Amino acid sequence: MSDKIINELEELLHANVVTRETAEKIREYFHQKKEENHNRLSSIFGILGAILVGLGIILVFAHNWDNLSRLTKIILSFLPLLIGQLLCGYSILKKSGSTVWKETSSVFLFFAIGASISLVAQVYNIPGDLNSFIITWMLLSLSLVYLLQSSIVSLLYIAGITYYGCNANYFTYPSTHSFLYWLLLLGIAPHYYQLIKTKALSNFTLFHNWFIAVSIVICLGTIAHKNSHLLHLGYMSLFTIFYFIGKTSFFDKQKLKNNSFLIVGKLGILYLLLLYSFKWFWDKSFYKTDSISETLLSMEFITACALTLIAALLFYKKNSQTNFKEVSLLELVFLMNILTLNSGYEFSIVANVIVLFIGIFEVKRGIKLNHLGLLNFGLLLITILITCRFFDTDLSFVLRGILFITIGLGFFLANYFILKKRNRNEK
Repeated sequence: MSDKIINELEELLHANVVTRETAEKIREYFHQKKEENHNRLSSIFGILGAILVGLGIILVFAHNWDNLSRLTKIILSFLPLLIGQLLCGYSILKKSGSTVWKETSSVFLFFAIGASISLVAQVYNIPGDLNSFIITWMLLSLSLVYLLQSSIVSLLYIAGITYYGCNANYFTYPSTHSFLYWLLLLGIAPHYYQLIKTKALSNFTLFHNWFIAVSIVICLGTIAHKNSHLLHLGYMSLFTIFYFIGKTSFFDKQKLKNNSFLIVGKLGILYLLLLYSFKWFWDKSFYKTDSISETLLSMEFITACALTLIAALLFYKKNSQTNFKEVSLLELVFLMNILTLNSGYEFSIVANVIVLFIGIFEVKRGIKLNHLGLLNFGLLLITILITCRFFDTDLSFVLRGILFITIGLGFFLANYFILKKRNRNEK
């Protein structure tokens, strides 16, 4: 608490503007806020220190590794693991109330586990591949999330299993194909739920919101096999689910930067709609299949149906409370999944119209709420749509130029009038 605030508080106290009890609460509030900021900085520097020390130890070992005896290699392989366990034990027994100690020690042990596994495997020439190494590392590290309530290890775990999902299904496809990522993701669900319930506004929860949303988007494609052309159906429903999650009372009350599900969901839906607006997307070669029954029983189609059902339930839950009087066009797009199965070029026209109406709606809403962000988002969406048509239409360059000039003037005039309206209201 700064001297200036203390002096002002004393002045208010002497002038009987606030009571002594209120003054004490204000002092306690600022003191607690100062402690939180101090702990946050200590946590950041402690975690960075643990990561640098761990990486430094690995580099030192690697540089002198070939000159060491086997016994020395084994001792050095387990030494970081032992040190990490001692630090974690000390954190649990002596520093159970210190977030800095728990996060720092758990991060150090997280990297020590990975280093020990790889070093021991190298000493004894134990066969294995990268996928099995990551799975073993992540499973052994998962216990740290719950024993020390470590949110940093939780984030590292999410990053690790995401890389595993990509490596097992994208980087080495078609030699390997695995759905284990989804079971590994469930392992972090209890910790994430606890964060939402107890630390809804913390930075740890903010990062978890983003890590989980992005991780699921990246790895949904891992289900693709022979019917990858159906993935867009699953992604449309997934983005819609994210959108509805972001619209729940819990997330809707938070700052937009914390609402990763709303941002990812909305942008994902609009991206797919823009993709649908291209004629080449509906090339019928996309939908050739040897067997209809094989398509209907494929993992891609089953996943798309399951996600669409979940999206429909969330749609009903959200809009039944208002008797379906506040349904937006964006919320209905996922229902068109069934149309895309048999649609050709004509659906590209529908997609163009939907994007155009969403853009106009955002502009209208921005003007109504006097919100420059919404206004410019709507104008930007319309601009992107026109730019997309720039590449797949036969319009003359003169007409295209006129369209861009019109949009540019629209940006300028809309922002000018809203700013002018704001200045008038302030006077």
